[in-house]
Amino acid sequence: MNACLEIRSPGLGVSIQDAGRHAYRHIGVPLSGALDPVFLAAANGMLGNPADAAGLEVLLAGPVLEALHAPVRVALAGGMGAWRRSPSGSRLSVPAWSTLTLGAGEQLHVGGPRGVGYIAVEGGLLTAPLLGSRSTYARAGLVHPGTLLPCQAAREHVGERWNTPLLHEIGPIRVILGPQDEHFTAAALEAFLSQPFRITRERDRMGMRLAGPLLAHSARGADIASDGITPGAIQVPADGQPILLLADCQTVGGYPKIATVISADLPRLAHLQPGETIHFCAVDADGAAVARLAQAHRLADWLAAARPAHAADQPDTALLLAANLAGAAVRGDDPHLWTD
Repeated sequence: MNACLEIRSPGLGVSIQDAGRHAYRHIGVPLSGALDPVFLAAANGMLGNPADAAGLEVLLAGPVLEALHAPVRVALAGGMGAWRRSPSGSRLSVPAWSTLTLGAGEQLHVGGPRGVGYIAVEGGLLTAPLLGSRSTYARAGLVHPGTLLPCQAAREHVGERWNTPLLHEIGPIRVILGPQDEHFTAAALEAFLSQPFRITRERDRMGMRLAGPLLAHSARGADIASDGITPGAIQVPADGQPILLLADCQTVGGYPKIATVISADLPRLAHLQPGETIHFCAVDADGAAVARLAQAHRLADWLAAARPAHAADQPDTALLLAANLAGAAVRGDDPHLWTD
């Protein structure tokens, strides 16, 4: 039989994602794909996969997975630890940012990430593509049916790897103004680029609502003829509060867009939590291209720095203890968790 992972517990906010569904926006199908494609590429890179191979995205609580029929090699990216359970019931902690091989019958219990995390599988998840992508888009029913995730068997004699956490840039979120910035007053544009905005609880994979200074519209008003929408677009309806669109956003919209987040900063948005604040700053297309190239270099340098996962190289337990583990909903510092 072919190797596969069985989903023993689905977790919360867990979905299959790859680089997205690029060829169908003209018929109203959103892009979807990983909210943080850099972290997905990091997990895939540690396994030798293509950067856009399909993996599991974890937003709230991680899943419980069991290898069936053959060993399966996986990688964790993001601030989430895990533990593995053998068929005999023994347990072993697994640090974030590492790879491991699950033997047939072994389970992987993954904790909840800080922001978003990814579970990659050697060879990628081999689910049936839907409209050219394996990405989940639940609103349209583009989901993988069932609880078995087909994948390839782990290669023999491949050493496990571990790396320090991959960090995104810090500072303001960079945007290119427009394409409808003329629909806003000069004061609104100044406030948008100088004042903080708070992340509200109204957020999902489609987008997030921000709260901050009123962004007043000019005489052109708060409506436009509906036109194309892309992830990163920042719409401002009549109430003057921005809506920042993410991977599952609609393909057209009728609110004016004050700016669009550059592609290099889109992954950072996936890690923002309700109550946090962000600032925006404007760049031009050349600045956006430089930022994207720098991001690619950081990822390549990070992958080159991966080390064999010897015990002496493991990080301390702080990262593991920060995660709530799926199933029992307990923290990693509960004394009974690591005992047989």
